[in-house]
Amino acid sequence: MNVLTIQNLSKSFGKQKIIDHLSMSVPAGSIFGFIGKNGAGKTTTMKMVLGLLQPDNGEIHVCNEKVCFGQTNTNQFIGYLPDVPEFYNYMTPTQYLELCGKVIGLPKREIDQRGQNLLSLVGLSGAGKQIGGFSRGMKQRLGIAQALFTNPKLLICDEPTSALDPVGRKEILDILRKISSSTTVLFSTHILSDVERICDHAAFLNEGKIAVSGTLAEIKALHGHDSLLIEFSDEQELSIFKQQRTIKPLISGSEENAREIILHSQNIKKIQQSLFSVFCETGIYPVKMEIMEPSLESLFLEVIK
Repeated sequence: MNVLTIQNLSKSFGKQKIIDHLSMSVPAGSIFGFIGKNGAGKTTTMKMVLGLLQPDNGEIHVCNEKVCFGQTNTNQFIGYLPDVPEFYNYMTPTQYLELCGKVIGLPKREIDQRGQNLLSLVGLSGAGKQIGGFSRGMKQRLGIAQALFTNPKLLICDEPTSALDPVGRKEILDILRKISSSTTVLFSTHILSDVERICDHAAFLNEGKIAVSGTLAEIKALHGHDSLLIEFSDEQELSIFKQQRTIKPLISGSEENAREIILHSQNIKKIQQSLFSVFCETGIYPVKMEIMEPSLESLFLEVIK
């Protein structure tokens, strides 16, 4: 089952086409990375999902209900964290979540219980100071608590880690991983290491379209190749290695750095068989051999060429 389905979505501002017949789906229970360069249209897409921006064409369904511009019926299923969440700075986190509960009409007992649980989840249960004194990371964590207050089926986060230090980024990613057992998570980002750390599904947005999507394993298998790093004890051994007749066809497109060479291929096992024969013939053996799987960064650069 898909929590979010987007079909043939398009959006232009004046003569500039931002989204061009975009189609993608987010499976229930997934942590989905929505990847794209700054200005690629990630936020524009999310605003259309929230019904805050009218598409030129296409349809969006959340939990099998159609999203309509200007109406918020489907937003009952969605929690949303903008890239820069805003709060009443004179309030404490508890007071702010109490206000959120009152706005949606929850009874006080449930507001208190839910607020305590969420503040504990995001690591703010002991934070009694006013929100105006919070760091950027603390505000992001409070924003997640606010977005989860209605127990949404889908949590949408717009660049949740882009302005955080490494500690703050880890805290946010740990929270997103923790809640994924009960809430589907969709977050946009251009930080590919964050996607590799916690996501099981991803989509690459390029020139307004989805260039590639699927599970991370599927994306890596279909797009890109493995690499083999070989390190020798000195540059002379590397030079002798490269001169071997069996090796010369393999070094096309390779990368070198001092005593190291990185060979690229979609059939690493076959390359390894050739290498072992060369090692035995020459008596030159590497000090290190390592298979390097394709990273999302290399795949993304390949997609947007």
